Amino acid sequence: MKLSARNQLKGRIVAIVKGATTTHVRIDTGGAIVTSAITNEAVEELGLAEGQEAYAVIKASDVMIGIADPA
Repeated sequence: MKLSARNQLKGRIVAIVKGATTTHVRIDTGGAIVTSAITNEAVEELGLAEGQEAYAVIKASDVMIGIADPA
């Protein structure tokens, strides 16, 4: 797989929660859980399953930063 996106996080699918039209896929990247909302059709086409190795690919023009309130 070759992509222009630089932020590719390798991990393992730990949960797949299907809704009416959208599925939430949770990937454990070994330090954080990344959740993606994709169509049910995409889940079927990719053959996604819990325990499977997968990549979370992040392509964004903006990244927001937050800090904990020190008070």
